[in-house]
Amino acid sequence: MQVQTLTSSLPFLGPDVAADYDTARVVILPIPYEATTTYRRGCENGPAAILDASQQVEYYDDDHDREWWPVGLYTHKAIADTRNGHHVSSQEMLTEVQNTVARLIADGKFVISLGGEHSITTGIVEAYRQAHPREPFTVVQIDAHGDLRNEYEGSIHNHACVMRRIVDMELPTVQIGIRSICKEEADLIRERQLTVIRAREIVLQPDWMQRALAAIQTEKVFLTIDLDGIDPTLIPGVGTPEPGGLNWFSLLTFLEQVFQNHEVIGCDVMELAPITDSVVSEFTAAKLVYKLVGYQAVAKGW
Repeated sequence: MQVQTLTSSLPFLGPDVAADYDTARVVILPIPYEATTTYRRGCENGPAAILDASQQVEYYDDDHDREWWPVGLYTHKAIADTRNGHHVSSQEMLTEVQNTVARLIADGKFVISLGGEHSITTGIVEAYRQAHPREPFTVVQIDAHGDLRNEYEGSIHNHACVMRRIVDMELPTVQIGIRSICKEEADLIRERQLTVIRAREIVLQPDWMQRALAAIQTEKVFLTIDLDGIDPTLIPGVGTPEPGGLNWFSLLTFLEQVFQNHEVIGCDVMELAPITDSVVSEFTAAKLVYKLVGYQAVAKGW
């Protein structure tokens, strides 16, 4: 069934395996916010579509010979919800997101946020920055786009500016799968010597993964995944699809290596815009979220 304007959320994987908040180690946080989409709209429906599709995901992970749901999965109510014409300003969204994530961090939860447009990540990362004031962490971005514009269409909180806001926080970044930038972004990458692994390098240079992992110089990592970073033949339901991108197994191999070698403090999965009469994008996204749960469970020994 295609999800369009659901205002309530099914629990991730389904009610039969949902944990209560107190016992859950992992919180799935839906953030159905959309305000600055510049091409194909619909990402405000992404979180509900992922949660709906997750009902069809097998609990058993044959890569690890385990089921991950017993670690405790709790699905939070949606926040910063713009569905059904509800207006939420960018500042209101960022405040609500930061405050909610900060509370979840304080409660010791591993948070996987589901967007919604990529501008949401600014509020999420700010919550982690406030929670770790003395220990920097690297923001690892999977994305087709640099998202490094200072402003776009009159807003510094456009989805095309999210990584510029994070660079402005003076956090180190590693960008993976990039294949579309403007001259302003190219100039900034050179001036700030930002680490960018372009999509063509992933295809042509077998050592790309080793170089990307070596570029992560902090113990802690925050992982932000814009689904358009993945090849659009796998996930066509995104706002701004770009040819090329990571294939499924390269993506999973890289992510698992990040979890094995670093402390991943939180994740988000952004920019799913469901396509009518197709479930491939949301199902793939749901399976990706479950893989993230598994990688954290292995890393933490849960």
